[in-house]
Amino acid sequence: MIEFGRFYAQIAQSPLAHWLEVLPGQLKVWRDEQAHGLLPSWERVLDKLPDQSGAAIELSDSVTINAHPRLIDGEKRRVENLLRSYHPWRKGPYRVFDFEIDTEWRSDWKWERLAEHISPLANRHVLDVGCGNGYHMWRMLGAGAKFVVGIDPSSLFLAQFEAIRHLAGAPQNIHLLPLGIEQLPALTAFNTVFSMGVLYHRRSPIDHIFQLKEQLVEGGELVLETLVVEGDEQTTLTPPERYAKMNNVWFLPSVAALKLWLEKCGFEQVRCVDVSVTSTEEQRSTEWMTNESLAQFLNPDDPSQTVEGHPAPKRAVMIARKPYTATPP
Repeated sequence: MIEFGRFYAQIAQSPLAHWLEVLPGQLKVWRDEQAHGLLPSWERVLDKLPDQSGAAIELSDSVTINAHPRLIDGEKRRVENLLRSYHPWRKGPYRVFDFEIDTEWRSDWKWERLAEHISPLANRHVLDVGCGNGYHMWRMLGAGAKFVVGIDPSSLFLAQFEAIRHLAGAPQNIHLLPLGIEQLPALTAFNTVFSMGVLYHRRSPIDHIFQLKEQLVEGGELVLETLVVEGDEQTTLTPPERYAKMNNVWFLPSVAALKLWLEKCGFEQVRCVDVSVTSTEEQRSTEWMTNESLAQFLNPDDPSQTVEGHPAPKRAVMIARKPYTATPP
């Protein structure tokens, strides 16, 4: 059974200690009322994974786990089959015991686009909002982060993360909690906050930006990645129904509008460091994610448009700083 007792103990003597006033109650509600009905079966899969307390993990250029003690081929195939039961795998890829989890997204491409632009993560407390199964959290850890927390309400993503963490030897400085950003109090405890692929799913993007700001220490850095459209400061696309077959897309701003939103919310040093059109090589169906993917979301006669006639997905990475209220030391 997935439990969070070690996380509670770790944050009890940290700047996150005040989170304990609400967090245990929230996670009890999640377990009792909000967890997916298949969670018990996903937890049973976790119990079948081999002990890998001595595993070696490579995080600088990838997320690669090497078994220790070494596993025979039959044991490796058993682990692979167990992990396949967590279909669909969205974010990755992961390389586990000589086989690759070929996920829908080449999330490593996104990391490569932003890694050289962000402030060094060494010794930082980092929050990843809407983290999925935690792929980018591992890359943050590999970049030197001291403590990484991800939040995502999906029970499946939590199970996938816990499986990877178990096979990686269960490091205790990386944790995923099944929560949404709206459930977090103003923690004011993280040096860097990431929100990637979340803003366009929020009914109130301005409220989301303020919620992200509340998690940062003064002088902390926000890394925000989201869908954008071409246009000036007043340009925002609001899809009347679906966007790329998604029914929960609310606002796609231009880069100029997004910069204005961040500045209006009190961020400074706001800059766009990357704009990239999403390709069908970066997001696609695989053996580990056999559902429809980007190729089916685009107009087959004009891939510059979605099937609904909107501009095809283009993503921007914004970086901004939470100002100091007084002169920094």
